[in-house]
Amino acid sequence: MTNRAPIAGLHHFAFPCRDAEETRAFYEDLVGLPLVHCLRAGAVPSTGQEQEYAHIFFEMADGSCIAFFDLGTNVQPLPSPNVPSWVHHIALQMPTLDDVMLAKARLESAGVSVLGVTDHGFVKSIYFFDPNGLRVELTTRTEPEGFLKEVARTAHDDLADWTAKKQQRLTSA
Repeated sequence: MTNRAPIAGLHHFAFPCRDAEETRAFYEDLVGLPLVHCLRAGAVPSTGQEQEYAHIFFEMADGSCIAFFDLGTNVQPLPSPNVPSWVHHIALQMPTLDDVMLAKARLESAGVSVLGVTDHGFVKSIYFFDPNGLRVELTTRTEPEGFLKEVARTAHDDLADWTAKKQQRLTSA
């Protein structure tokens, strides 16, 4: 691809939260991501809209963050009514399967319901919901040598096939 954007990586992913302290306790104390910034404001810089909020950031080992907005209402974020709950999620990569298993044990001992370990053939993952209803995946890469190069080689053809079959299904329904 010759027109690749010069994106270096993820800076942060932001999601609403009901309560910043509850979210801090979950991500810092249970998941192990340190709180590195709490930005408080009375207006949204990008729109100028007046809105008091706290924007909290938890740093991952590579310097990227998962962030949350507490709008001060104590209202739980609503799931999308037309999307299954497993679709919206954030996947956080861990170095080894042992790290994933330690996280699973820590979460379960704190009463968090954890699904998995799920073997996707190229990653192994566990899944759980945070206090805000965000599905979180903790994963580790397990792909065989050359796997990513091979799937990249066929990705456009695979997508074209999916698109054609989806269109056929939708027009015959």
